[in-house]
Amino acid sequence: MKNLKSFLNIDFLVKDNSSKNWKMILFISMLAVIMISSGHSADKKIFKISSLSTTIKSLKSDFIQVKQELLILKKESSVSQKLLSRDIVPASIPPIKIIVSDE
Repeated sequence: MKNLKSFLNIDFLVKDNSSKNWKMILFISMLAVIMISSGHSADKKIFKISSLSTTIKSLKSDFIQVKQELLILKKESSVSQKLLSRDIVPASIPPIKIIVSDE
């Protein structure tokens, strides 16, 4: 009972040998502050990673959509359809290969 009463009165921090106790309390307090700071930093990084991953998913879907539109526009049929308004039609005869000799 006497030990409990002296502990509750915080006698261990006021006595002559209390410098050892204060050093330990300060050390533990600094470790606690560092641990809390590290936890908050990790939480911030987790939230940033999750927001960046949703952004990546959105950009990937946009990329796929634009790529699909490009493939449709590159088809010969769509190109020839757009050029008909300018009176440009596909050639009816195939191209001829020209061979140049090195002399």
